[in-house]
Amino acid sequence: MKDYIVRASAADTQIRAFAAVTTELVEEARTRHGTSPVATAALGRLLTGGVMMGSMMKNPEDILTIQIQCSGPIGGLTVTADSQGNAKGYVYDPGVMLPPKNGKLDVGGALGQGIMTVVKDMGLKEPYSGQTILQTGEIAEDLTYYFATSEQVPSSVGLGVLMEKDNTVRCAGGFIIQVMPFVQDAVLDRLEENVRNVCSVTSMLDNGHTPEEMLSQVLEGLDVEITDTMPARFFCNCSRERIEKAIISIGKKDIQSMIRDGEDIEVKCHFCNRAYNFTVEDLKELLKKSR
Repeated sequence: MKDYIVRASAADTQIRAFAAVTTELVEEARTRHGTSPVATAALGRLLTGGVMMGSMMKNPEDILTIQIQCSGPIGGLTVTADSQGNAKGYVYDPGVMLPPKNGKLDVGGALGQGIMTVVKDMGLKEPYSGQTILQTGEIAEDLTYYFATSEQVPSSVGLGVLMEKDNTVRCAGGFIIQVMPFVQDAVLDRLEENVRNVCSVTSMLDNGHTPEEMLSQVLEGLDVEITDTMPARFFCNCSRERIEKAIISIGKKDIQSMIRDGEDIEVKCHFCNRAYNFTVEDLKELLKKSR
């Protein structure tokens, strides 16, 4: 199944919903960063939540960033997404290893205590920024709490990453369900009952459920209407030109120091781990461009 996001409404627009399959996106992130199983699960969940939240934005230039700073051994995570279904991200310690907890990857233990910051850059003078304390470190619950406290939108978030025995990604995806301020009590009661009874995201995906089928389960009896679909993918917009600008920005003194060392340098993009090599001659050319 190719990765894609579904947007929907239900109960005569009293509910808006998003669901996605992100298996290829998460596997691409795992391959690029060489993440351990628990780091893959953590990053995969945040990438899945991020790519759906990005699809909530309207303009092509809008950028969403979710950053988690935490006390656990993973150190932190950063994900960015746009409104076109593109997402990228990384973890601070991709090799973190922890024993399973209750038979599952211990994402909460990898994160520990911390803070989640969500920044939406929509081309205004100041980007919107919201910050919450991590509730469980399991990410889905933390995003649910973020929506309720920072955006005042009651939501239910489900995220899942299932690994193969060889530590590749078997399946990944999730859903975000949000209720509007005018939601009727009967609709809310039915939704809460559905969420309580629904299978885990990984179970649904492993059984071959599409995003549409996931939503039909979570929103059973609430007249789901699919409004849009879009592809999702891991995509990084780094380039040699961007890296050159970053090197120039560190200033003449540091560039001169690198030139004196007389060795080529390698610069890696945090988000996609792509390496860019610069010779001493390249650095001399960048020195001429720096102020």
